[in-house]
Amino acid sequence: MNWKLNHRKILTFPAVHPCSGASPATLLASLITLSENITGFQSKLASTQRKNTRNSIRLVQILLIFFQEIRENHSFLSSSLVLSFSELHLTLQKLHLLLQDCFQDGARVWILMKSELVASHFSELIRDIATALDVLPMDKVYVSEEVRELVELVAHQARKAKMGLDPDDKNICKSVHSILDLFENGVEPELGVLKSVLEYLGFKNWSECNKEIKFLDELIGRESSGICDERELQLMYSLMAFLCYCRGVVFENPDYVNDGSLGGGRSSFELISCVNTEDFRCPISLELMSDPVTVSTGQTYDRSSIQKWLKAGNMLCPKTGERLTSAELVPNHSLKKLIDQFCAENGVSISRAGAQNRDISRTIVAGSAAAEQAMRLLAQFLAKRLNHGSEAEQNRAAYEVRLLAKSNIFNRSSLIETGSIPPLLRLVYSSNTMVQENAMAALLRLSKHPQGKSAIMRNLGNRGLNPVLHVLNSGLKLEAKQMAAATIFYLSSVEEYRKLIGARPEAIPGLVELIRIGTTHCKKNAIVALFGLILHPINQQRVLETDTVPLLADTLKSSDQTDLVNDAIAVLATLSENAEGSAAILQTCALQLISGLLKSSSLSRAGREYCLSALLNLTIHGGAEVTRDLARDTSLPGSLYGLVTDGTPRGSRKARTLLKMLQQHHESVSSLAFD
Repeated sequence: MNWKLNHRKILTFPAVHPCSGASPATLLASLITLSENITGFQSKLASTQRKNTRNSIRLVQILLIFFQEIRENHSFLSSSLVLSFSELHLTLQKLHLLLQDCFQDGARVWILMKSELVASHFSELIRDIATALDVLPMDKVYVSEEVRELVELVAHQARKAKMGLDPDDKNICKSVHSILDLFENGVEPELGVLKSVLEYLGFKNWSECNKEIKFLDELIGRESSGICDERELQLMYSLMAFLCYCRGVVFENPDYVNDGSLGGGRSSFELISCVNTEDFRCPISLELMSDPVTVSTGQTYDRSSIQKWLKAGNMLCPKTGERLTSAELVPNHSLKKLIDQFCAENGVSISRAGAQNRDISRTIVAGSAAAEQAMRLLAQFLAKRLNHGSEAEQNRAAYEVRLLAKSNIFNRSSLIETGSIPPLLRLVYSSNTMVQENAMAALLRLSKHPQGKSAIMRNLGNRGLNPVLHVLNSGLKLEAKQMAAATIFYLSSVEEYRKLIGARPEAIPGLVELIRIGTTHCKKNAIVALFGLILHPINQQRVLETDTVPLLADTLKSSDQTDLVNDAIAVLATLSENAEGSAAILQTCALQLISGLLKSSSLSRAGREYCLSALLNLTIHGGAEVTRDLARDTSLPGSLYGLVTDGTPRGSRKARTLLKMLQQHHESVSSLAFD
């Protein structure tokens, strides 16, 4: 079974009648298939509800023999028999769904905590089977006497069956509740108690524990977006934190290399884009702000996010931790105009951007008192391992930090507060490729948090940038270098840090070298990091002193990755805003490439408008020669007219300006020819 949730909420039974109105033969065939699916569970061992699952499967095994013999004998199915079979079919559907839940990979802890509900479901379904068999007209069915007796035995057993709560399940459930109570009081549970619970549920390794965490995380995501009992939601948060604690503390020999959570494939990479500016994102939801408002501490948030925060009774500023003197929200009209302009210029829809990014605003707080304290205890444990553990223990701890900080704001905050960043900065100097990669990945994810940016830049005697630049230039693997580039991007979202990074002589050349030698993912993160740095004008000159422009021109020429081309054009468009940048671009083949891309239907609207900005800047700074080259392209005006009508307001203005310049050139040439 896959740990991921399907469309059905676990432990629910949709009222579906797939065989309603079907022919008797179809109904019988479906009953046989359904019974075979149920008996297929007999080869598995349930972690809980063992007696109930075993007895239910045994009953259905006999029914399967009954159905198969009816089909073999070609028995006529009367209307009363069809009615009974229809009721059995509905009950067996529900039993099949319940067994799927009990055997679902990743749902063991949740099924344990719902033991009483699950046992009651088994009791109800077995009673429903007994009722359906009681009214079954056996005298109208042609089967052997032996099978007839078996069915009567099933009916008798179903009537007498006691599908109660397993005492062992009940005791383990109590143990989990006791552990959660200890967490809530900030007390570490005994390792032996944790291991006994995990052993009972059949957890053999790190990966199995991780699957349970993923299952609960997805369950929380689904439940928090709808109507859900608050106590049940808090239990989910508590259980997930309990499992995170177990994953980090109990399993000393993890098999995470084979887990696939972070290794291999696109999902292991942190890919960023010039189009999404960090300054325009809400610090809570990390999404573009549609209605930015400022609180009493001077920090700005999206209205909906900060309102949820305040409604939950929180009177601390999420970003600074300062106490809010009032709940007043002041609209930030200036920032809203900038965001609207940014979205218009780049073809970004705020609602679409929000839908594409997983909503992690719910992770700004822990979700429950037990979850909060469990995470703090785990963060303290990992910080100790990072500082004083063996190399293997440090690597293990760095990986856990990397995983915990992936998409959880509260986890990032807890890990930063307990001092994880200083030892991680030291670990990136390791000669072990795995240690360096895990430490750098952990720093990358912590750098997304405002406190994380500050902690990196201010640590090691204000030399916290040194380890990041060391990995960028001397990392043992390209993956580590790529993550260093992404970290620089997040750090450069702070204007002060943008200046400090650009002033380091090895920063910009290191990014340029990554563009030269890196994979597509490496190139993308390096280009976007450069984009963040050149928002500071002095850094533009530093970029021009390298061979960035020829490399970007080559990227436009050789890459078939639209996102990568978009980002390369964004950097070139920014550099072209001054005369020196335009001159450097015109020394390459970029003018023709950009002109060609403007006409490309595969490029995004944002990319086409970056092309337009670059062409207009190059025409302004390059003079008559550039205008003449562009005027020779008879298909260019058509693309410009398209942007006039379909582009953003600013893009439309730029397209009209460039068209006017081309028109003036043609008029000038015609006038000279006439003379």
